[in-house]
Amino acid sequence: QVRLVESGGGLVQPGGSLRLSCKASGTNFRIFDVGWYRQAPGKERELVAAITSSGSTNYADSVQGRFAISRDNVRRTLYLQMNSLKPEDTAVYYCNRNNQIGEVWNWGQGTQVTVSS
Repeated sequence: QVRLVESGGGLVQPGGSLRLSCKASGTNFRIFDVGWYRQAPGKERELVAAITSSGSTNYADSVQGRFAISRDNVRRTLYLQMNSLKPEDTAVYYCNRNNQIGEVWNWGQGTQVTVSS
């Protein structure tokens, strides 16, 4: 069974930075396209950054130029470097698969990111 453990969230002031990590176990992580999702209170979960198995990246317009996704297939870990954070980035952040038919692993607990002065 696949297990995802996200970490690295916290409280940060606007303009600050955070680096999120997601450790995957129980899967051949390297062969999957994966991504970072977030869910703000009262809103649906949305994909904010994605990376293919070959390392190509894609970002939502709202985070383009501020966030950077990367992966370490040896450590089976996904990263999200978040810079120039805004209050609207406040959400619980999750990692999971990214594919056109919506196949996902069991969701982890997520990591809370709060951007506030």
